[in-house]
Amino acid sequence: MNAIDELLEIMQRLRDPRSGCPWDRQQTYRSLVPYTLEEAYEVADAIEQNDLAHLPDELGDLLFQVVFYAQIGKEEGRFDFDAVARHICDKLVRRHPHVFADETVESAEQQTEAWEMHKRREREQKGGEQAPGILDGVSLALPALSRAAKLQRRAARVGFDWPDVGDVIAKLHEELAEVQAEIETGHKARQQEEIGDLLFACVNLARHLDVDPETALREASGKFERRFRKVEQALGGQAGFATASLEDMEAAWQQAKAND
Repeated sequence: MNAIDELLEIMQRLRDPRSGCPWDRQQTYRSLVPYTLEEAYEVADAIEQNDLAHLPDELGDLLFQVVFYAQIGKEEGRFDFDAVARHICDKLVRRHPHVFADETVESAEQQTEAWEMHKRREREQKGGEQAPGILDGVSLALPALSRAAKLQRRAARVGFDWPDVGDVIAKLHEELAEVQAEIETGHKARQQEEIGDLLFACVNLARHLDVDPETALREASGKFERRFRKVEQALGGQAGFATASLEDMEAAWQQAKAND
């Protein structure tokens, strides 16, 4: 028995109504979503940490999520793991005619354009008589920064975009000024709205610079965590913050930056 077949059998036993695991038996498509997202982020974390020794383990956890959904689908008579694999095989062949047919693609950029064209055709076919919108199919479940970038890329493909990065920077300053204006009013709902616009503009700047905003923020968060731990250590642990002045904290922070 190969490993995939063994995994499918294990999953089936875990879901067995009589002898299976109570926790596994009570799971649904919806209840599994948080675990799926968590496992996907743990794969990303292993890659970013260059922890390749543990990457197979994290990928296995993510694969298990797919197997779990497939088992539920099989029990409901909707689909099984083979159907999942067949769908992605068919999609990959269909969207790579330059590999599996006689089309020609000269660069990765051309392939990206061709991929999006194939996706657009598929959305149109699914939509029936009503033509799908340009932004249709951008998942609400994506992290906010990733979803903002994807929405912007979709709009940019039809020309709805600033022509150069200078315009984006000007828009960034405009949005920051609007945040500052709402701070003076004290209106929390409008402050939230304007901060959202500011973040959206930051994503736009990242996109124009060909920077992935989700990766950039994760790296910035990691950098902050690394440096803050050094500040904490320099101040003598958590209790040190109670007696340290803001100047002491800033000095420790600057030293952490210098040593980073």
